[in-house]
Amino acid sequence: MNAKLNEFVLGLIVMACAVGGVFFLRFWRKTHDRLFAIFAIAFWLLGLNWLLLAFISRDEAQSAIYVVRLLAFILILIGIIDKNRPRKPSDKLV
Repeated sequence: MNAKLNEFVLGLIVMACAVGGVFFLRFWRKTHDRLFAIFAIAFWLLGLNWLLLAFISRDEAQSAIYVVRLLAFILILIGIIDKNRPRKPSDKLV
């Protein structure tokens, strides 16, 4: 029964990541701000990571599967750095 509960919780996490990605995609469509698009992709990558962990046994997932999670966190960092980078006056919308 513990394995079924674990699969259920992983499914909830995958769904939450997918909803988070759609949430940020909606804001990106309204504002066209790259930060929201990057966050949407990062959340979908995190959801993919949790989905793969649900179907792969733990001993097989010790090394390669976490690269997906690392990529998602790197994307989040890139988005934050890109958003806080100083812009030229010509880049700002009036």
